Amino acid sequence: MSPRFNLLDEPWLPVRLLDGRVCEVGLLEAFQRASEIHSLAETAPPSLVAQYRLLLAITHRALSCQLGRWKDRERAAWFREGLPQEAIARYLQQWREHFWLFHPEQPFMQVAALAQLEETRDKLKPWTQVSLASASGNNAAVLDHSVDTLPVSISPAFAVRTLLGYLQFVPPGLVKCLRDADKAGPLANTAAVLPLGHTLQQTLCLALHPAGRVDDLPSWERPITTRADLLAAATLASGPNDRYTRPTRAVLLRPQDGDSIQWLHFCEGLGLTEDVMAPDPMASWRAGSPDPVRLRFEGGRAFWRDLPALLPDPDRKMGHPATVLGWASSLHRARGDEVGWQSLLVAGVTCNPKRVAALLRWRSESLRLPKQALISAEIASHIRDCLEELETLHTKLCGYGVAALATSMPDPEHKDTRSRARALLDASGATPAFFAIAERGLPQLLALEASGDGDALVRHWAGVQLAAARAWWDQLQGVLGRTARALRAEAQQWPKFQGICNKLKQVAQPDHSKEEAVDEQH
Repeated sequence: MSPRFNLLDEPWLPVRLLDGRVCEVGLLEAFQRASEIHSLAETAPPSLVAQYRLLLAITHRALSCQLGRWKDRERAAWFREGLPQEAIARYLQQWREHFWLFHPEQPFMQVAALAQLEETRDKLKPWTQVSLASASGNNAAVLDHSVDTLPVSISPAFAVRTLLGYLQFVPPGLVKCLRDADKAGPLANTAAVLPLGHTLQQTLCLALHPAGRVDDLPSWERPITTRADLLAAATLASGPNDRYTRPTRAVLLRPQDGDSIQWLHFCEGLGLTEDVMAPDPMASWRAGSPDPVRLRFEGGRAFWRDLPALLPDPDRKMGHPATVLGWASSLHRARGDEVGWQSLLVAGVTCNPKRVAALLRWRSESLRLPKQALISAEIASHIRDCLEELETLHTKLCGYGVAALATSMPDPEHKDTRSRARALLDASGATPAFFAIAERGLPQLLALEASGDGDALVRHWAGVQLAAARAWWDQLQGVLGRTARALRAEAQQWPKFQGICNKLKQVAQPDHSKEEAVDEQH
């Protein structure tokens, strides 16, 4: 196989320019135009995160090799004036031979030995094997209805983007080629967090990890992978560069005429063992019992409900924010720019714990937080208290709802009746309506917190909770129905609900007369 499709030159990386246009660029052009590029334009969440991680690994190694160690003041200068273009270009040219997508010895992020190994040389898999979006294995067919016996051909650009996302987010599972099973990718079952700047240049500076160990090498700087490497036990990551580019599965693309790809070789890769003392920089953790739980996308649950886990918590009682957020905060402090807003990208994949290597969903969301919230533990604590109040209110309402629904059913005291009532409430629109209303008030809450107007914040948040509670009750009434039994059940819970509403209204509208409050209730 002759070397073809070099990622430094060939357009494969989708980007969105500042004027809104979307195009594809090679790695050299991406760094040269980093100040003109607003963001990456990849639409698949796992591939989007993986592409940012690739760029961060390149940036880190280029600066480490060319400039040595740096501090936050240097990052602040790069954020303002631009990354050292010559250093990055020189580094990429140095490793040009390892950025060929097709290469006889060391193809990019692949294992050439698979073409010779007895276990893999005569076995071909469809390219969908490394596509998290495709109907292969235990993954259900949602939008993709291809069949493994006759996969459609894909371009080299699409192949490398798909492969990068797969290697980062692949769930653990059975491979049974050289070994029985393989470890998960570094971001499997994770909602990864990334701070975003106005340009690609700013994003890379915000998320850039500190200069560290000299042995934290990306995959293209490591020796050629052999059969012995693939048979070896999983190892800890040497650092972020290793994590961001670890070939967690061994893959070898098989190009056909015109470099299109239908088939590939596949087997277990270089397994990654997790280190509780050095978690992935883009993973956040919330308090759990007994151990912290890595944040991921849970069903229809909006990610902002887990916002407390993204905020600084010196005692780590509520969670541990992604380390990358700390790096962004350090840059803001170094620039003296602690007022304003920080955009966050949250993207990832959720796996099904009951089925091997099966995916449930992928998703991406955007958040905007005051920079003070990412820097000040006091402000973070205030926001956390507000969200905890909201969750407590929701829990109380659900208790009233379950009681009302159970009372409306035959044998209301039986435990199975309450279980059916809980399932009926969970399937209703009560919880989505409650948090949809609350989400509309979140930006104003954050803005008031950033401005320091505590009185206005308390009134605003009480009003938001009042509106959310009323929306929740409206949904409950629809589930209960209007039978005599249902009306009696609702009447039993109504005083408790109205007591909550009255307290919230007194806080939200302290000057309202009691008469107006009574009129509003009826």
